[in-house]
Amino acid sequence: MNDKHKSHLFYMSTARRPRLARASGIYLWDVDGNRYIDASSGPMVSNIGHSNPRVLAAMKKQMDKATFGYRLHFENQAAEDLASQTAALMPKGLDRIFFVSGGSEAIESCLKLARQYAITQRADSRWKVVSLFPSYHGSTLGAVAVTGMTQFVEPFAPMIRVMPKIPAPTCYLDFDNLSQEERGLRYADNLRAEILRQGPDTVLAFIMEPVGGASTGALVAPDSFYKRVREICDEFDVLLIADEVMTGAGRTGKFLACEHWNLRPDIIGMAKGFAAGYAPLGAMAARRDIVDAVMANGGFAHGYTYAGNPLACSAGVAVLEVLQRGQLVDRARVMGDKLKSELKNLMSHYEIIGDVRGKGLLLAFELVSDRKTMAPLPPQLNAHVELVEEAYKRGLIIYSRRTRGGTIGDHFMICPPLIVDEDQIAEIMGLLTESLDAMIAKLKLPPRSG
Repeated sequence: MNDKHKSHLFYMSTARRPRLARASGIYLWDVDGNRYIDASSGPMVSNIGHSNPRVLAAMKKQMDKATFGYRLHFENQAAEDLASQTAALMPKGLDRIFFVSGGSEAIESCLKLARQYAITQRADSRWKVVSLFPSYHGSTLGAVAVTGMTQFVEPFAPMIRVMPKIPAPTCYLDFDNLSQEERGLRYADNLRAEILRQGPDTVLAFIMEPVGGASTGALVAPDSFYKRVREICDEFDVLLIADEVMTGAGRTGKFLACEHWNLRPDIIGMAKGFAAGYAPLGAMAARRDIVDAVMANGGFAHGYTYAGNPLACSAGVAVLEVLQRGQLVDRARVMGDKLKSELKNLMSHYEIIGDVRGKGLLLAFELVSDRKTMAPLPPQLNAHVELVEEAYKRGLIIYSRRTRGGTIGDHFMICPPLIVDEDQIAEIMGLLTESLDAMIAKLKLPPRSG
């Protein structure tokens, strides 16, 4: 184990993990030979699984040519190919592509492009970006400003201009007599009310994850929410930015989660599964008229050293080929339905499971102390940590977060690579059940029934 060895690295905590030796498919092995099932695809990244030979071959081919060429000095074929293929997968009109190295950079780029477009339209007063609470949009300061997770925002609040928030559409916590359609409209209309409260001439954009990510645990709004949000943005000339960093590249059973509702954003940010962990890569896709206006006004005042890196883009091209040849987007829907059904079956045996949600292979379940009231477990139990550790001991990697604003609640994301099969789903569920039983015994929670 790594504890025996001094490390100069630091990350988000002082916890040590075994040292990685190799990875293949949905599995990883440490240097001691222990095998782990990657049931969260890392942080929802490894969409096509690990060590895919087609991607590795494409990267090796590019490495033999060139690994770096600065965008202001050279164009490169891998970037041109990936931009063309990406544009073809976007909603109509969003055919201008800007490459970055990851999700935070993608969202930062979306915000900056939106602002620069407003300036070209002589709408300099528009700078506020409304987002949801809870939400997560990245770790750069611009992305933090639109993020709705207390512990990630508060330390940096004096350094940034925190943007307006409206409640995320957490309909599973609502106890009222409204239909799901009515609830969706009510949550969407919070956006209209906030725009009016802020002053329509000051609001630049609304940003949201079409399906919630780590902040809300695969939260899906009622169908009515999405159409109404688009209508409100159109009413006030507010740009709609879709954060598809986690949901894009087939994770939800469509290439973009927006496609489930025929929702057409004005700007889209992607990363994570876009290159599936083979290289640091993300992208922004935007309406042509937005980009053309900005470029005609002196150019995009923004950029990254590794934007359009040929090696990263060669990986991206190969990942898209694997997704399409293997029909992995459709597979995410089919396998996701099976996995979601298995997770829902757990609710009949574990009364502490209050909700199972998500689309495709972006799935999560939430623990509660009382299913009738949906009250969370006492935060001092640290259930979101305890279950992850019990699973890890058994060779199962899952992903957890505090559900309600980052301070209380416990949800767990079960998001294996899109190549997962039925036998592997059964293996995941067996280990998850063992882990739940161990956590419940340790925390003295109500045991499994049946």
